[in-house]
Amino acid sequence: MKLHKGLIGVLMGLTLGFTAIVAPLPGDQNVAHAAWTQAKADKVITTGKKYLGTPYKFGVSSSTTRVFDCSSFTKRVFDVAVGKSLPRTSRDQAKKGVSVSKSNLKKGDLIFFKASTTTTNKRITHVAIYAGNNKILHTYGKPGVTFTSFKGTSWEKRFVSARRVL
Repeated sequence: MKLHKGLIGVLMGLTLGFTAIVAPLPGDQNVAHAAWTQAKADKVITTGKKYLGTPYKFGVSSSTTRVFDCSSFTKRVFDVAVGKSLPRTSRDQAKKGVSVSKSNLKKGDLIFFKASTTTTNKRITHVAIYAGNNKILHTYGKPGVTFTSFKGTSWEKRFVSARRVL
């Protein structure tokens, strides 16, 4: 009987020891999630770069890649890069994910803008992808798909909100 109890004690000790080795520490899950999210954000930017210079056309179908408007571009990039399905319009995209402050932007976040720096109306008229290092990846007007500086520009002055969808 003593041998049996001793064997059970040893086996339980081994089981607990192996569990401690295999189970992640509390902070490790956050690190793993952050790395996973960073990898997805990098994939979003890499995918978006493939379309640099693609012309802009307002209201274009989201099924084409010959031309984009701002929201068809973000919809395509997120779908192709990470399989994330976004709504067709920037106003509807602005309702997805979680809200992010301008000071807490991370690569891959969607940024939403109003029409001009002078209007007080916060109606969303444009969407871009934060690319990190003070750059946004988006499409508008003559340059088509491009990188643009964000902080200290008219884009920052037109900022309405940002969302993290990854």
